[in-house]
Amino acid sequence: MAKIGYARVSSIDQNLDRQLELLSECDNIFSDKASGKDTKRAGFQEMMAFIRKGDIVVVTELKRLGRNNKELTETMNLIQLKKATLEVLNLPALTGINDDNLRRLLNNLIIELYKYQAEEERRYIRETQQQGIVLAKAKGKYKGGKPKYRESDPRLQLAFKLFLDGSTDKEVEEQTGINRRTFRRYRFKYGVTDDRRKQIHSDNALSINKKSIT
Repeated sequence: MAKIGYARVSSIDQNLDRQLELLSECDNIFSDKASGKDTKRAGFQEMMAFIRKGDIVVVTELKRLGRNNKELTETMNLIQLKKATLEVLNLPALTGINDDNLRRLLNNLIIELYKYQAEEERRYIRETQQQGIVLAKAKGKYKGGKPKYRESDPRLQLAFKLFLDGSTDKEVEEQTGINRRTFRRYRFKYGVTDDRRKQIHSDNALSINKKSIT
């Protein structure tokens, strides 16, 4: 039996250090910097190929395995098919129970309760938001979300230029003060993507080559 750690963050510029520290006592650790929308993640697939019957998959929080009830259930089923069990560090520990079947049963029960609670909390938040919008509209006070930056905003334009010149979202945040998640949202909104940056660099390189030839 081995303890197999799994860590995940949603994007490449986020930090895994805290999770890796909490998982440091595991025998092996796999990780991903990718969305939890499905299981097609390199680190997760490597872990699933590695684990054996009786192993324990350890995560710091259940959300590292998926974003909602459906995704979590599918992921947990894959782990169970490998005859492995799941341990979630921020849920009650079952280390004192030696019977594998009992530990697995109690562990699954705790996780199902946690999933239900998390799903209910999300549903309540959605309903409360919708009710607030309906009331605001009825009073003529709802105008929708106001954009933080206009496309012509000088700071946003500087951020776009830094990105297109090769800076990462994190570096743009450090130089402009625009939160990297907010900046990423505006990048996609206005088409300032990695593909556009590569195209610009490619065009620049082509222009330089033409000048050197002439």
